[in-house]
Amino acid sequence: MILNMKQLLSVANEEKFAVPAFNISSLPMLNGVIATCEELNSPVIIEIHPDELSYVGDSFIKTVVDKANKTKIPVVIHLDHGANIPQVVRAIKDGFSSVMIDGSTLSFKDNIELTKKVVEIAHTVDVSVEAEIGTIGAETGDEYASTKDIRYTVPDDAKKFVDETGCDTLAVAIGTAHGLYPKHFTPHLKLDLLSEIKELVKIPLVLHGGSSNPDEEVAEAVNRGINKINISSDIKLAFYTKCREVLARNENIREPNVIYPECIESMSEVVKHKVKLFKSNDKVKYYY
Repeated sequence: MILNMKQLLSVANEEKFAVPAFNISSLPMLNGVIATCEELNSPVIIEIHPDELSYVGDSFIKTVVDKANKTKIPVVIHLDHGANIPQVVRAIKDGFSSVMIDGSTLSFKDNIELTKKVVEIAHTVDVSVEAEIGTIGAETGDEYASTKDIRYTVPDDAKKFVDETGCDTLAVAIGTAHGLYPKHFTPHLKLDLLSEIKELVKIPLVLHGGSSNPDEEVAEAVNRGINKINISSDIKLAFYTKCREVLARNENIREPNVIYPECIESMSEVVKHKVKLFKSNDKVKYYY
């Protein structure tokens, strides 16, 4: 069952849970994420970044749409970190039900103007829009972020931004970064800042850079109003680490049904953990 993000997260906002948004870039990952969320009765967001879309191609989205239409769990197909209007239009034509326009590195005025244009385009075809205010940093090797610096979201600016753009969801910067953190570094979220933003902004809030943050802080962020959390590095690390192990055991194996099952299982354990941490398990009942 395909929904747009506004439909999906309005329920999460009311019932106080967060829906996991998993960045996938292959059929094995797509199948594993959907199957695990079906098992846990969790809604899910399938995210694809423009860089991932350039790899999987437009035709792959038809497979994602078909998979989403055939499952009973609510699914949003979301463009992650669209950088410009052509990328957004491509995603809409491909069948995405939600798009993100990331103008966070622009001036406040220019971010508003760009987001307003995307909202005008997307809303005419019932596609929801996620925007971002403040900037989320990036660790070495992350290909999705446009800056390495964190600029925290200002609550009053967030309210003005939402009021002027009409965006459906808002990604906020409260101390996360894209990618995997160095082993010696433990991130800390500004949870009081999140509470201030939530007091002023009533639409669902999004946490990017959700990999590697302490579970207790992520859980508290959900309690304080985060309704969507992006996960990319954690599931890919689990999938490809296991893939390397499988291939190392026997250099002659080559069939997908021999290589990928263990990789999917390893990734699915991470998916299960995130679903339960975000409290989205057993929440499908709220959509029927």
